Amino acid sequence: MDVHFKGVLVGAATFLIIGLFHPLVIKGEYYFGTRCWWVFLVAGIAGVAAALAIGDVVWSSLCGVFGFSALWSIGEVFEQRKRVERGWFPANPRRMRTGRDDA
Repeated sequence: MDVHFKGVLVGAATFLIIGLFHPLVIKGEYYFGTRCWWVFLVAGIAGVAAALAIGDVVWSSLCGVFGFSALWSIGEVFEQRKRVERGWFPANPRRMRTGRDDA
């Protein structure tokens, strides 16, 4: 019986990559506000471009998961700002909060 672990590897790595972006979004919004969205954009474009350029299915899949997770995080940064405004997450007292968007 042959056992193929590539699918399990991609699944576990996907779980870890998505789990990595959750605290990155929270910390990014905490320290930089919504101004950090472009970092996620650049990382997302780079990940998707790498997925298109890499021939190996496992590495291409992981780059694609990374890239699209980064792109998804752009929206999450703005949602995180709303969660902070609702009091669900702490606001950074060192960063001045104004009524305007800090993007």
